[in-house]
Amino acid sequence: MSFPTLPSARTVASDLRLARFATRVAPDLIRFRPGASHTIADVVEAHARRNPEAMALVMGDSGLTYAQLDQRANRVARWAISQGVGGGDRVALLGGNRPEYVAHWLGMAKIGAVTALINNNLTGASLARSVEIAAARHLIVDADLAETWQDCARGLDSRPGVFTTAADTESGDFDRAVSEESPHPLDSHVRDGITTDSDLFYIYTSGTTGLPKAAHFSHHRFLAVAAAAKAMGSYRPSDNIYSPLPLYHTVGGVMATGSALLAGATAVLAPKFSASRFWADCVNHDVTAFQYIGELCRYLLNSPTHPDERRHRIRVCVGNGLRPDIWEDFRERFSLDHMVEFYGATEGNVTFFNLDDKVGSVGRSPSLLRRAAGVHLIRYDLDEQAEVRGPDGFCSETAPGEPGEAIGKITSSARFEGYSDDSATESKILRDVFEPGDAYFRTGDLLSRDNDDYFYFVDRIGDTFRWKGENVSTTEVAEALSPCRGVLEINVYGVAVPGHDGRAGMAAMVVDDTFDLGRFAEAVGRSLPSYAQPRFVRLLSEIATTGTLKYRKVDAAREGFDPDLITDPLFFLDPETGFYIPIDRQLCTALSNGATRI
Repeated sequence: MSFPTLPSARTVASDLRLARFATRVAPDLIRFRPGASHTIADVVEAHARRNPEAMALVMGDSGLTYAQLDQRANRVARWAISQGVGGGDRVALLGGNRPEYVAHWLGMAKIGAVTALINNNLTGASLARSVEIAAARHLIVDADLAETWQDCARGLDSRPGVFTTAADTESGDFDRAVSEESPHPLDSHVRDGITTDSDLFYIYTSGTTGLPKAAHFSHHRFLAVAAAAKAMGSYRPSDNIYSPLPLYHTVGGVMATGSALLAGATAVLAPKFSASRFWADCVNHDVTAFQYIGELCRYLLNSPTHPDERRHRIRVCVGNGLRPDIWEDFRERFSLDHMVEFYGATEGNVTFFNLDDKVGSVGRSPSLLRRAAGVHLIRYDLDEQAEVRGPDGFCSETAPGEPGEAIGKITSSARFEGYSDDSATESKILRDVFEPGDAYFRTGDLLSRDNDDYFYFVDRIGDTFRWKGENVSTTEVAEALSPCRGVLEINVYGVAVPGHDGRAGMAAMVVDDTFDLGRFAEAVGRSLPSYAQPRFVRLLSEIATTGTLKYRKVDAAREGFDPDLITDPLFFLDPETGFYIPIDRQLCTALSNGATRI
């Protein structure tokens, strides 16, 4: 006679944490449910009335109290009205991290206008397209970015009205114009008809693999994401939440800043991430929590010892992308008691929360909860670049330990708000998945789960490549080789080799003086199966990243291993000796025409 397997102590404890999390987040989710009239503007106005002198936003020696934030936003709203901006109209915002940035989009929110948050790292066609697809009536641009905008805007048929944040420019002086408006509360009727279903932002995605897409981001989505982050960190008004991440993106602008505003806490900003300044900022501003992304943690771990790195008062950090190979080292070195890892996407409806410090996991979701939320991992064929469908035409779920694409059922409560481009929206929807007529959001990510329902990130579908008939996960290769002595950063991708199917692996790395290519080759042979071993190595002084510190792979993969295109040191894994040898023009030619075995 067999008996059912009893849950482990860990999963029971995890279930209790998930239950507590649900009780913390539920009141906000009910309050800001789809169709509700309460928006982020109402939240800030309430804090300004109750705690006017409490600091809302701080950066360096400057900042805005909740009263000052609300008053600045009132001025911006009146300026926008004077420019003919009303509910549903779009205004683009191109600027760096500073407290006023939040006041600018909050002012638009007060009148129901939509702010397109433009990535301030973009130039040329990408920048022009970001503003163009938003159909923005006006562009508010920081003075130090005005020339960048002018350079890319010359070829546009239609340009928005441009206002800069400093005087003595050819464009309108935004700061002066705003200062002339009244800071007093606006008439309550100005937001008539604006609900949580209304767009608050356009947030741009996929800028690393093509031209940016503008994702709709409603008040409901902002408040739901902020509520989840607030609950993950158990934030309260006394918290100082640090984020050096860009305000134009979801992690820095919504999860960190939004959760602080929702909690009535203080968001501590930095102009940009700096490993040398990070811990000093945390001590100087009495930071109690910070928002991270995985590469931020790796940069900090690779940086020299800082006198403040264990003197902080941080009780929790919340983020995503922390890799297993540095998880424990990061916590131990910087004396961090509690880290909350999560999984999610700007426009997606699939989320996981790791509330119990399970190393390497993006979160846990018991089967009943997962099915209620409509979240599944389905089988995916990397050769065909498509989901696997059975004889009945429907998809099937993966087994424990088997990677699959994460998808989320699109419902009225688990929405996919889509992009400004209808075709881009449709490309992210998978239909007739388990039954005729159903629709699911495609994350484009491969995840796996274990028998205890902990989930693990495997790779982006576009990043996983095929070599020697086998699928190679760039994430798994990077994790295996990151601990090698002297490796500071590693970006793994596949490169095309003439005459060969698939792509061969390349490891582009930043290394220090302790790195030894011979020892690295030995580690490659010891740690990875033959098909996953990087055939090429490229040594860099730094790895190109996006504004959110994600590695850029497309351009690097296009350059391949051609020494005429690449000035960095290049090496090839010699199959005869098992060691890496320098690539010159002669060897590159031999590799390209099949004269050398790979």
